[in-house]
Amino acid sequence: MAEAMTVEVVYALPEEVFLRKLTLPTGTTAEEAIRASGVLERYPEIDLGAQKIGIFSRTVKLGQVLSDGERVEIYRPLLADPREVRKRRAEKAKAEGRADKVTGGKPNPLRNKAE
Repeated sequence: MAEAMTVEVVYALPEEVFLRKLTLPTGTTAEEAIRASGVLERYPEIDLGAQKIGIFSRTVKLGQVLSDGERVEIYRPLLADPREVRKRRAEKAKAEGRADKVTGGKPNPLRNKAE
């Protein structure tokens, strides 16, 4: 009989969290743990071919062999590119006068008076 290990599978949505603790044979992969957890049946929108997974916030491949006590996380796709969001926010701040038009930092009152 193969030794057993305990792992968790988690999938977080804005309104709920799926968390399942499993006892599986040593040598189980992340994909096998995900399939054994029942998360794919509960959330059919999960596409393991497209969505990333990780162990404790570090992305891994589906074939990653798990160790005892690890938590497999299924990540949802980003709704917006964080770089684009920051860029739009900075442009808005410049337009509203809350940011210096040259440096992008806080407005310099001495610079504005000299102009």
